[in-house]
Amino acid sequence: MAEKMTFEKALKNLEEAVARLEKGHMPLDEALDCFEAGVQSANLCRKKLQAVETRIETLMKKVDGSLVAEPFGQDQNQD
Repeated sequence: MAEKMTFEKALKNLEEAVARLEKGHMPLDEALDCFEAGVQSANLCRKKLQAVETRIETLMKKVDGSLVAEPFGQDQNQD
C-alpha cells in the first residue's frame, strides 16, 4: 500500500522537477514526464493548502481590542 504523500514531500518533488527542467539536457519524452510529475505535485500542494485553509481559525480584533477566534473565511456580516 502506498504511503500518503505529505505536503512537504509533494513540494520537494515539485522543486526537484522544476530544477531538472531548468537544467534541460533531457530527451523530450523525459522532460514531458518530469513536467507531468511537477504538475501533479503542484496540484497536490494546492489541494492540501486549500484543505488547511478551511481549518484555519483567524483571530479577529474587536473594537475593544480583545481577540476572538473565528473560522477562516467566515462572512463577518452575519448576525
